[in-house]
Amino acid sequence: MKRIGISIIIATTFFTSCQDMLDEIPKDFVARNNYYTNEADAQGALNGAYNTLGPDFFNIEDYILSELHGDYLNGRGSQASISIMHQLLDQQNIGRASTLWSRLYSGINRANAVLNNVPQIVDISEEARTRIMAEAHFIRALAYFELVRGFGPVPIKTKESTDLSELESPRRPEDEVYDLIIADALAAEEGLLETVSGTGQASKAAAKMLLAHVYLTTGQWEAAAAKAEEVITSGKYQLVNVQEPDDFYQIFAANTSAEDIMSVHHSETRQSEITNYLHMGNNIPYNYSSTGYFAWVPDMNSFIGETWDEDDLRKPFNLYTHIQNAAGEWVPLPSTTPVLFKKFITDNNGLRTYSVPIYRYAEALLFYAEAACRAAGGPSPLALERLNMIRRRAYGYDPNVPSPVDYGPGMSEEAFVDTVLQERAYEFLIERRRWWDLKRTGKAKEAFAAVGKNLIDERLLWPIPENEINNNPAIGQEDQNPGY
Repeated sequence: MKRIGISIIIATTFFTSCQDMLDEIPKDFVARNNYYTNEADAQGALNGAYNTLGPDFFNIEDYILSELHGDYLNGRGSQASISIMHQLLDQQNIGRASTLWSRLYSGINRANAVLNNVPQIVDISEEARTRIMAEAHFIRALAYFELVRGFGPVPIKTKESTDLSELESPRRPEDEVYDLIIADALAAEEGLLETVSGTGQASKAAAKMLLAHVYLTTGQWEAAAAKAEEVITSGKYQLVNVQEPDDFYQIFAANTSAEDIMSVHHSETRQSEITNYLHMGNNIPYNYSSTGYFAWVPDMNSFIGETWDEDDLRKPFNLYTHIQNAAGEWVPLPSTTPVLFKKFITDNNGLRTYSVPIYRYAEALLFYAEAACRAAGGPSPLALERLNMIRRRAYGYDPNVPSPVDYGPGMSEEAFVDTVLQERAYEFLIERRRWWDLKRTGKAKEAFAAVGKNLIDERLLWPIPENEINNNPAIGQEDQNPGY
């Protein structure tokens, strides 16, 4: 299984040009010119870049901002204002956006350090150099993909920043940012391993999924379908079979899942590792704790309410209405929060969430279905079959055998794409997908109107941090995103 582990070695190396401020260079100081000398140094620098992805992918701010811009849930407490779509983000959430920006650029800078310095290392095999460089390209592409989708035009930095004199960098058009992302992802695909071991590596399939996602976001339909097809026909992955709701936990299991392409993985022995995400993002950890922040509450007036078929096994897998009390009795949740999210849990009769997916095989099928339909101007039989594979699994049928719940032929291009987006909404609930799907398809305002919310244009982009405006000579207040 290809996944980013919390057990990644934290390798943080600080470089400085302020040597003239020191009367004596400490003996334990590691300068850049004598750090990158061998393969171990290169791997250590790469581990430091991976570490910026954090235990919950980039960080909890990324989950909060991504999820709470969805149309099927509302925030509570300090996160409540994110769900008020007719007003700007408040100061606390502007701060969250600033933290996310800083963490992503930290990852970019560490990836740049690898890309700028590893080529000069002599004591390293070419195989290791190629792999390490490819992984750094992947990390940089992933970080810029988050930045450009959230903030729009952003500074492009491909050289390691080592002092304040290198902060100057203007915002670049989105097309230029996407060009870099695609170039990086292609370089990653070329150099990454087909099969990886351990918890800290990206694979070729992960790069292909990233490319498919980027191509889909930028409207390059044929390219998106082609990359998804390469993953599908590789024979390395398959859908997990499901007969009852809890079978979906196999996807998020501690051991290898046939569906997992890349994920943040949490240790079996250190169950507290995922707790922050559970408590912040999923209210009471399902079965069975009195703790939790109730930070995200399902909006049952949305598509996850009455319109979601009760026979779809994903519904009871994702949502719950009862909890077990100290006496072992099942009692309804409080009337103030009668339904809560269940996908990510700490314990449920031996079941728990270990992996938070970045990319899984189900998405390759849906990437293909949507992109192929757009490329052809309508759904082909293969695109329909790939969509139906997801549909069948959701109802407990064999994904590879026609079933009574199959979508039929004859849908128009728009109807088919809307159906794919609805399946994506059910399939990837609380997996950082809904907001970005609504944005890239231009359906965000329509979706929020359906739940009685007015989405203002200013909320389509997050504010550029004041620290960036104050410290980057190439960016002024006039460059701030609208409304801020």
